[in-house]
Amino acid sequence: MSLAPSQSAAMKPSKGKLPISVVTIIICSFAFIALLYTDTSRSLFKLKSCPRRNPVKKSKERTAEDNLKNFQMDDRFEFDPEECTVNTGKWMFNKTLKPLYTDRSCPYLDRQVSCVKNGRRDSDYRRWEWQPDDCTLPRFNPELALKKLRGKRLLFVGDSLQRGQWQSFVCLVEWIIPEDKKSMKEVGSHSVFRAKEYDATIEFYWAPFLIESNTDHHIIADPKKRILKVDSIDKHAKHWGGVDFLVFNTYVWWMSGIRLKTLWGSFANGEEGYEELDTPVAYKIGLKTWANWIDSNINPNKTRVFFTTMSPTHTRSEDWNNTEGLKCFNETKPVLKKKYWGSGSDKRMMSVVASIGKKMKVPVTFINITQLSEYRIDAHASVYTETGGKLLTEEQRADPLHHADCIHWCLPGVPDTWNRIFLAYL
Repeated sequence: MSLAPSQSAAMKPSKGKLPISVVTIIICSFAFIALLYTDTSRSLFKLKSCPRRNPVKKSKERTAEDNLKNFQMDDRFEFDPEECTVNTGKWMFNKTLKPLYTDRSCPYLDRQVSCVKNGRRDSDYRRWEWQPDDCTLPRFNPELALKKLRGKRLLFVGDSLQRGQWQSFVCLVEWIIPEDKKSMKEVGSHSVFRAKEYDATIEFYWAPFLIESNTDHHIIADPKKRILKVDSIDKHAKHWGGVDFLVFNTYVWWMSGIRLKTLWGSFANGEEGYEELDTPVAYKIGLKTWANWIDSNINPNKTRVFFTTMSPTHTRSEDWNNTEGLKCFNETKPVLKKKYWGSGSDKRMMSVVASIGKKMKVPVTFINITQLSEYRIDAHASVYTETGGKLLTEEQRADPLHHADCIHWCLPGVPDTWNRIFLAYL
């Protein structure tokens, strides 16, 4: 369609004049540029008036990069008792790690496990930290532990290794309690540490087999003379009632290397009527007696039951390829070989515990410390201990083959890690 001459003439611009639309565009462009310049000037002004913004930005960028690196290096999740496999991991040396107590600061340690006080000079064994493969294990928090125990009773039951775990727990918390707010009382087989402000007790009851034996109160050194009453537990168990948290263990006293003399019924006939059983068989009968008592007497709504798995012994240096070694004597580093398992831990006994635990009506939480403790050939009391109530003499220390203690652990030491796991479960 063609335009009329008048319309065409009307749209032609006058000579020397810009069309209105072009003028509008130019004006808007200048206005936009002015606005942009103003904003930019304000931004620059702000940067000049606050010169710390750039460093902060760089710091944030650097932190983000560090966090990314940390995430890439450590993708473990926070501790979850249902998901975390605490017994699979590695010991990491941490030179800045300091124990919460020492064998000089904590007055409740046996001389048997006070290695530094007894003359041990190396300290690296106290600076290894257990790191599970798939989760982060929280540090032991003494204030948190006492809050969880407020108005409650915690009772460890078992042998001298369990006493070590009990002493470790007491030492981990007692240092934050004022002197006049805590006490310790020992009566026979029963020891009670009391945190008065928290109305809490941390207790230990000596029962090396859990079931009754003729060596419970007056220790019989010769294993051949010991008799286990595998169907009886009540003399011990009467002290376990009304407790909120029960932590059991029994292992090393069963491992005498000989068939065990076992008895049903009364001790009245002395050694007459006993039957010798292989260790796993006797262990199974004894643990069934314990399990039956738990199922019959414990209300799981009021009491939580734990069982610390066997603590390994390190009496054969050939196990970790030190053919010239003398038991655990002079070992200063853990075994670093993954899944190392020595001859001091009997897997048959471990399976007995697992099979009986599965069949119990009352739930039992297993504190699985065996594999992680297997690596720690460096952390035993060794020759820095006592025997018969007396420190080893120089002559005895010079004969580690016969006198080094490669069963018990120095404190502070490995049992502190056991209690880190235990508190995490709580």
